[in-house]
Amino acid sequence: MLEIINNFINGKFVKPRSNQYLDLFDPATGSVYGKVADSSIYDINQAVDSAKKAFPLWSEKTIEERGSYLKKIANEIQVQSNILAEYESRDTGKPISIARKIDIPRAIENFKFFASYSENFDFTSYIENDSSFNTILRQPLGVVGCISPWNLPLYLFSWKIAPALIVGNTVIAKPSEITPFTASKLAEICIEIGLPNGVLNIVNGTGKDSGDMIVKNKDIKAISFTGGTATGKLIYQNSFQSLKKLSLEMGGKNPAIIFEDCDYDLMLKTILRSSFTNQGQICLCSSRIIIENSIFEKFKMDFCEVVSQLKIGDPNELDTEFGAISSKKQFDKINYFIDIVNKENGKILLGGKPIKLSGRCKDGWFIEPTVVEGLDNTSRVNQEEIFGPLVTLQSFKTEKEAIQIANDTDYGLSATIWTNNIERSERVVADIEAGIIWVNCWMVRDLRTPFGGMKNSGLGREGGDNVLRFFTEQKNICSVK
Repeated sequence: MLEIINNFINGKFVKPRSNQYLDLFDPATGSVYGKVADSSIYDINQAVDSAKKAFPLWSEKTIEERGSYLKKIANEIQVQSNILAEYESRDTGKPISIARKIDIPRAIENFKFFASYSENFDFTSYIENDSSFNTILRQPLGVVGCISPWNLPLYLFSWKIAPALIVGNTVIAKPSEITPFTASKLAEICIEIGLPNGVLNIVNGTGKDSGDMIVKNKDIKAISFTGGTATGKLIYQNSFQSLKKLSLEMGGKNPAIIFEDCDYDLMLKTILRSSFTNQGQICLCSSRIIIENSIFEKFKMDFCEVVSQLKIGDPNELDTEFGAISSKKQFDKINYFIDIVNKENGKILLGGKPIKLSGRCKDGWFIEPTVVEGLDNTSRVNQEEIFGPLVTLQSFKTEKEAIQIANDTDYGLSATIWTNNIERSERVVADIEAGIIWVNCWMVRDLRTPFGGMKNSGLGREGGDNVLRFFTEQKNICSVK
């Protein structure tokens, strides 16, 4: 029997008025397992009305009161972590071990972090001079929209919702239409812990329809979005009429620069993770590996060896390290770029083909982890975000050349630098055009730090004070002495 996911509005699950639903696929099997509501303007407006009504009482609660709800949500996610990991794995095709180690723990941490961190946020500050006394207040915006992607569903859903709620906003949230299940389970948790009705509303549907209606709604004061650059640009254009605040975390074409003086074993182990974790479907994954010429051949051989040892298989199996691609559309896109490699006379060192597994996964969307060399940086494979298990290798002779290759892209989300030379690392990071730069590590996160990209990788910053400022508005009250 197919599972049905409805919208969550005013504390209740409700069917879409049109009674229209979208198919939900299990990427590991290619089969339909459920249906998700395809919302109309009526459903979006109903959710907004609910959020508007809930806003006064929610915003009047103390930060500690709101934080107590977030902590209860975190605790209940912890209680249900195993089943939530199973749902996340089924929706995305990622190995269940990844969902257990990364996705669900991070969702828990997001709620806990903002519940506690916000208690020390400076909601009120003062400026005094000889003639006046100024009080600067930060207050919630009202109803805000949070639109999250399919690759890390609950992880990134909670990353947006938690800070929006803790500062007193009410939320209209839209998960990806291809991975909505854990968002629906989060709604059930909100009911269980007694979150006031209308504080969090979850509406489903496609980005081009439901997402667009959220963006254009004049009663929604801000949009926090994570997803593709093309969609982010469209949100930017469509928000002009209402002049919303925007936080857009978009695509990346992230370089990893490897110098010969690096800790080679640590680098190799980490580059494997930064390239192929979650089948390369993380916005922070390294997709362009730029290696100093003196160690290029050694790295190429060693890297292909460790990649070839990845355990590819059924996401339900605990020892699987590399699962399915999350949608047929993404599966086709990755194969399209593999075809470009062949047309541009690139050399596929490893992978490059779909995988046919046996058993229940025989019709799933699996692609071999793919390593390519022989393409210069002007190739579409090196310029466009593929968002999958395809990485390219390029060599450099000088530090200046490495920086030039790394920056020669429209994106600027993240980069990794591998060197044990402190002076060199300081020079390189100063010149790299990326919002997040890791030196001799990857995916090490302190949630207090700013998160976001440069150029076509984004607008604004998330994390810590940055996101709390985004979800609030300043008001200055001046009194004459």
